[in-house]
Amino acid sequence: MLYFRNNRCIFVKIMNLNIEKNMKVKRILNVAIVGMALTMSGIMGVSCSQAPKETGYSQIVEEGGTGPYKAIMKEDASLQAHTLFVPQDLSAFNQENPLPVLVWGNGACYNSPFEHYLFLNEIASYGYMVVATGYIPKEGVPYDFEMPRSTTEQQIESIDWVIAQNADKKSPYYNKIDVKNIALAGMSCGGLQTLYNCADKRIKTMMVCNSGLFNDASVAMPGMPMPDKSKLNEIHTSVMYMLGGKEDIAYGNGMDDFSRINHVPACATNLPVGHGGTYAQPHGGEYGIVAVAWLNWQLKGDKQAAQMFVGDDCALASREGWTIDKNDLFKELK
Repeated sequence: MLYFRNNRCIFVKIMNLNIEKNMKVKRILNVAIVGMALTMSGIMGVSCSQAPKETGYSQIVEEGGTGPYKAIMKEDASLQAHTLFVPQDLSAFNQENPLPVLVWGNGACYNSPFEHYLFLNEIASYGYMVVATGYIPKEGVPYDFEMPRSTTEQQIESIDWVIAQNADKKSPYYNKIDVKNIALAGMSCGGLQTLYNCADKRIKTMMVCNSGLFNDASVAMPGMPMPDKSKLNEIHTSVMYMLGGKEDIAYGNGMDDFSRINHVPACATNLPVGHGGTYAQPHGGEYGIVAVAWLNWQLKGDKQAAQMFVGDDCALASREGWTIDKNDLFKELK
């Protein structure tokens, strides 16, 4: 008999058919069983000799996002405790048109991007590989808040992985990743993880979201990375702080960071929505729009995207609620 379970074929051998008195009936029965199996296989679109291999969990989020490259959220067995957001169709990407990378750390050091997956999926739909720290959010499966928190090392693992995948001829991402254009970013505790890793020379730009280094570490949540303010001197790339206005618990820390950064181009953007940002709004809300513009400018050299930030009359300043502050070196960004 042939059973179909989860689109896989399982043959159960029929033994001891007790049809000894009429061999002709036995032959007819066997032919009928084989014929039924082949017919059902064709109906189900499954070849029993080529049954699909087991793959990791994946999900289409918000119909793939609003960008030109519809995205998918997925896990990869070769990168445990991480979640990928990538275009569903990779055929448009090659050595001449590779995927820039966003490496992401989560708020509260959660070991899953369940709070930010709409935002991250939207970014991927504009032609990015997003590698988020933590286990993939699964529909209908709540996050296990007893799970150990994520670590700063997971962002480094993400960078190591994308570089290895780009060089691996067996990888679906072979020669499709722009390993010279990697952004490091994170929200709240993930922003602290980002700042902790800021000296990594493989990073091209940074986004520090609803976060900033503490002046008083005693008020921080246990387990957070807690470098002192001198860590800011190790930043070697452009950096955008994206904060939630004075209502954001991280506003003071983030703006203090910004005031101290005078050796690299930096800006501090604010939308008065508080610490939670707009990540959970459809397509990541306003934060999604601003993040895509920053990445398009810094990683793809998109001059139109630059208009969101460049000049006194930049497009961001005209968006409802937004403000932007820039340091003296910001005007050097091209």
